[in-house]
Amino acid sequence: MLADRLGAPPPGRAVAWLAVDDGSGLALASINAGDPTLGHVEMLAVRPEARRRGLGTALLRAAEERLAALGAERVRLGGNPPCYAWPGIDVRYTPAICLAQRSGYSQSDTACNMTADLTLPSDGEAVDEARLAAAGVKVLPAGDDTAGWVRAIWGDVWAYEVDQARDRADAGCYVAVRDGEILGFASYGANRPSWFGPMGTAPAAEGLGVGRVLLRRCLADQRAGGHATAQIGWAGPIGFYAKAVSARIERIFWIYTKSL
Repeated sequence: MLADRLGAPPPGRAVAWLAVDDGSGLALASINAGDPTLGHVEMLAVRPEARRRGLGTALLRAAEERLAALGAERVRLGGNPPCYAWPGIDVRYTPAICLAQRSGYSQSDTACNMTADLTLPSDGEAVDEARLAAAGVKVLPAGDDTAGWVRAIWGDVWAYEVDQARDRADAGCYVAVRDGEILGFASYGANRPSWFGPMGTAPAAEGLGVGRVLLRRCLADQRAGGHATAQIGWAGPIGFYAKAVSARIERIFWIYTKSL
């Protein structure tokens, strides 16, 4: 399913799948029209029995050449949102980090995923919702106007994910509304059914507790869908998720970049 989603990217993205003839390895390279100078290597995998034969190096070099032909001046080893596998290289994947370093890449950023345990009780959830209702705020399923509102504040990447979440049976999106005005949104399942995000609150509504209620609504749907945990991808702010739903950092990713 992940490969299918990566193989059906948003408009304006060029994608190239590269594979070893015998099927022992593959790579996925992509580049966006929004920044045609930055290419991404989103996936690189070699079967265990075929490792230590230089296939990873060859696939990475081929991906760089393909991206350079498309106009890339820099290459990033990491996710190309809004349609991506992982933010970067998991720090536990030592061979991948060694490959990046010996291929001339430098660490340019760090990202993390957090995990929310959906089996924990949601203390204060009813109180929070009642407080919002008393302030005239309603929490509703996202409507047709949500993506446009998100785009105006946070850009095309999050707007695309909102549309994806609304279109899929195993995903969803909620908004907080007061007097017909959207104050915030939260979505889940845009990349994978067990993943939460993105989420955002309008600057004028910060401090109302909108984000906490929207987050819990989405996690409740994921729990009802049979998930025991939810993965908060490319998480931030960490403190908010830790306090709101006792989420914990589970995976750390290093993002590497190289000038061609």
